[in-house]
Amino acid sequence: VGYLILGRNVIVPRRLEVLKYIRLSFVQLQLAPEIDGTAVMPYHRKSWFLSCRKGSNMDTNRLDAYRLLGRSGLRVSPLCLGTMTFGTEWGWGSNEQVSKTVLDRYSERGGNFVDTANFYTGGTSESWLGKFLLGRRDRYVLATKYTLCMRPGDPNAGGNHRKSLLQSLDASLRRLQTDYIDLYWVHAWEFTTPVDEVMRALDDAVRAGKVLYVGVSNPPAWIAAQANTLADLRGWAPFVGMQIQYSLTEREAERELIPMCNAFNIGVTPWSPLGGGLLTGKYSRLDKGSVEKIDQSLRVESNRGRLDERTGKIVAEVEHVSKEIGCSMAQVALAWLLSKPGVSSVILGARTTVQLEDNLGCLDVALDEDQMKRLDSVSAITLGYPHDFVASENVQNYIFGGVEVERR
Repeated sequence: VGYLILGRNVIVPRRLEVLKYIRLSFVQLQLAPEIDGTAVMPYHRKSWFLSCRKGSNMDTNRLDAYRLLGRSGLRVSPLCLGTMTFGTEWGWGSNEQVSKTVLDRYSERGGNFVDTANFYTGGTSESWLGKFLLGRRDRYVLATKYTLCMRPGDPNAGGNHRKSLLQSLDASLRRLQTDYIDLYWVHAWEFTTPVDEVMRALDDAVRAGKVLYVGVSNPPAWIAAQANTLADLRGWAPFVGMQIQYSLTEREAERELIPMCNAFNIGVTPWSPLGGGLLTGKYSRLDKGSVEKIDQSLRVESNRGRLDERTGKIVAEVEHVSKEIGCSMAQVALAWLLSKPGVSSVILGARTTVQLEDNLGCLDVALDEDQMKRLDSVSAITLGYPHDFVASENVQNYIFGGVEVERR
């Protein structure tokens, strides 16, 4: 006899009347496919996503098929425009005219989610966005970040503490030429500021009307869990989104961060979805000397050393799938990521309109079950302890006594 888990912790026999109850519960949970004429996709948990997607006639292959960001009611495009490329100060970005064209093209397709940071190109990214969005700012979900030091040598010009937050926020508001930020990210966890100080300072910014929602980027799972539990207990604004490095070549977030986000209804917004360009295929046919040179110059430090045997197999499979479908490798990589449970929006970083249009084309790519399995298999990681230990056959038998129980 098989068993179902009903609610949080009640185990019941797998009977027809129970299945009817479960189906009824899913119907009650589903949001209408349109709210005020705008397509909105409920996208909090895997089970909810699957039940709604199968039963909805909503066209999800559009940039204006908006998703809900985590536990919030904020509606965002499935692809977010990252603007770290706005500005040439770092030697590889776009000039002002190209940056504006990229933003306009994204907007014309219905995109509404734009991400920047005070640190990007020394503040140029924020300044240009402020100029570009004049007269239309309220239409966008505008996100920026603080933490990274803007004045080297000043110990309080960076970090997560209250002084850094206040001065960074006011400076971002000036550069962006706005009086509020839709989503304010903690850019990185620096392990010096107490969790309660960070969450209370963020909540004060929300109560002051300068920030509407808060999120966190690159934290340990236990910090984010502690922060949101504290926020819930004290009635403070919780993290509704999390930026993490996540792609076919970088799946380590599946060990702790993504399960934690699903448990706390924190929307995942992956950055570097193309593995620093590795998944576009542009490095796959270079000679060894060229590969070593590129490996030392990849913009994202954590991507160094990733041109290994495993990455080669992943890139080869992505290329194989792209030829089967008749699309670019980047589109395959992005479509795979958009299908992952808990992903609210994927951050794109396009330096040209050609790159942007190619990336947006992922919304028209449908990976079948076999293609998903192949991509999952070639990029799979070991979860490690305690996951693999608890999942072992012996331990599972000890826990459940040989009885079949539905897994969450």
